[in-house]
Amino acid sequence: MSDTSGVKIHPAVDNGIKPATPGFAGGELHCKCTSNPVRVAVKSQTAHNHVCGCTKCWKPDGAVFSQIAVVGRDSVEVISGAEKLEIVNADAPIQRYRCKDCGVHMYGRIENTGHPFYGLDFVHTELSDQGGWSAPEFAAFVSSIIESGVDPSRMAGIRARLKELGLEPYDALSPPLMDAIATHIAKKSGALPA
Repeated sequence: MSDTSGVKIHPAVDNGIKPATPGFAGGELHCKCTSNPVRVAVKSQTAHNHVCGCTKCWKPDGAVFSQIAVVGRDSVEVISGAEKLEIVNADAPIQRYRCKDCGVHMYGRIENTGHPFYGLDFVHTELSDQGGWSAPEFAAFVSSIIESGVDPSRMAGIRARLKELGLEPYDALSPPLMDAIATHIAKKSGALPA
């Protein structure tokens, strides 16, 4: 068994995972600027919350993983500071909007109508002062943390800590999300009925 003492994943999960509040209807996200922060309203509960090891998602200082969830794009509205937002990479499938001043990613949007996750926005619920958001369910793209500079010798301990937290580690997305992607592709190709 791997030693998990001192293994940090993300500040929102390191001390245990908080459950969602039944009937929670959303809240407000804000960037880390001390004055004139970007504020984004998320008007519904999120889904598929997870910690992500990819190199594209924003991570708070010292975190090995990001924490990200999805919500319908019609539930996301910038309510102040829109002039401070910029797209990190306009060519990426997920166009991540970050604050130009503090660098925090406020939300990610898919504009390609043919993408399996079109219609969903990606948000960092840790940027909210409200409690009750959907709880993280799994860990995605775990091996990718090595690309961020994590020593490969730490991976057994990190995977063991994720499991202790109840976050099954995957080197892609969770099986239900991978099935959703494959189903979308199969319907588009005609391998399955639309």
